[in-house]
Amino acid sequence: MSLTGRNRNDVTQLVPLIDKIPAVAGIAGRPRRRSDALLADRGYDHDKYRRLLWARGIRPVIAERGVGHGSGLGIFRWVVERTIAWLHGFHRLRMRWERRDDIHEAFLGLGTCLITDRHVQRLC
Repeated sequence: MSLTGRNRNDVTQLVPLIDKIPAVAGIAGRPRRRSDALLADRGYDHDKYRRLLWARGIRPVIAERGVGHGSGLGIFRWVVERTIAWLHGFHRLRMRWERRDDIHEAFLGLGTCLITDRHVQRLC
C-alpha cells in the first residue's frame, strides 16, 4: 500500500489496495487472491466503485448515503476504528513528522507490534 497526502480521500486508494491483497493459504488447492465481500462506509458509496468491485468478483457491502444508521456494518467496522484509535495513541503516528515514507511505515509497524503485544498480554 502506498502512503498518500493528508487530505486525500480514502476512496482514491481503493483499487490499489484491492489489487495488492496477498494470496491467503489455507485449504488445499490454489490460494485465494481476493475476498468474498468488501465492507465500507458511506464515503465509498458510488456506482463506479461498486462496479469495480463486482468486476473483480468482490461483493460490495457499502452503506448508502441518505439511509439511516443501523445497517449492521458498524459491528464489523468497530474493530478497524478501534485499532486506528489505538494507533493514534502514539504521537508519531497521530501527527506524521517524518518526510520519508519508509520511516513512517517502520513506526507504523512498531506501533502495530506494541498494540498486538498489549492485546496478547491482556489475554494471557
